Amino acid sequence: MTWTTRPRSDGAGDLSYICSGVGTPLVLVHGVGLRAEAWAGMMPMLSEHFKVCAVDMPGHGSSPLSKASQLHDYVSRVTAFVDDLDTPCYIAGHSMGAMIALDVAAARGDRIKGVAALNGVFNRSDAATRAVRARADALSHAGPADPTPTLQRWFGDTPEGALHDAAEACAAWLKTADRQGYARAYQVFATTDGPDDRTLAALKMPALFMTGAQDPNSTPAMSHNMAARSPQGVAIIHDRAAHMMPMTHPGDVNAALIGQFSGKEVSRAG
Repeated sequence: MTWTTRPRSDGAGDLSYICSGVGTPLVLVHGVGLRAEAWAGMMPMLSEHFKVCAVDMPGHGSSPLSKASQLHDYVSRVTAFVDDLDTPCYIAGHSMGAMIALDVAAARGDRIKGVAALNGVFNRSDAATRAVRARADALSHAGPADPTPTLQRWFGDTPEGALHDAAEACAAWLKTADRQGYARAYQVFATTDGPDDRTLAALKMPALFMTGAQDPNSTPAMSHNMAARSPQGVAIIHDRAAHMMPMTHPGDVNAALIGQFSGKEVSRAG
């Protein structure tokens, strides 16, 4: 599997993006410290069913940070991108991208046909809140960070095979990330506790909440609780996956997205 940098286009909301496929658009929003290529393992299969547009979050990849300092700032720029598509679309996000995707879907129910929150957070415990805020504060004050602790949380101590390749790609992205963009996004992620009940109740479209059973921070209980608060919410828990589920188990995530959005059953290979 390749995680090489791909050519980009400039889109609305001052967001850079990579795109492939035809059909109804599916907008993908990655998590903190990553870039559009984080979806590379999923895009070939998804592109057989949708026009896939993977954006660089503000301050990541080739998208400028500008004045993004609150979750609303990130949401407004992705909303502008969605509006510029000029046709109803689907949206999926991973980690902080899940926060963004859910807020966009709640605000643009007339434009969003379905939403997926992958490894999303909801009502963190006090201990989890303290831990994520400590990591955010350290990132803000310590300058360029050693990505090793982050990679160990995401992939374990000794990833092998495809996991090793994904970990190496993430290491490169974290090391070369815009420091201000990375730190600013992490502060927003750490100080936001996921969608509130009003946002979840406003999701009038099909809503998928999927996480890994091995993810200690975006827990299965969080996905179940968000799904229960959404009118058409569905929770799927991957028994073997952890936080980087879209990179480590792309075939399974693809099958869930395609099944949720198009009703088609596809092979989970990949």
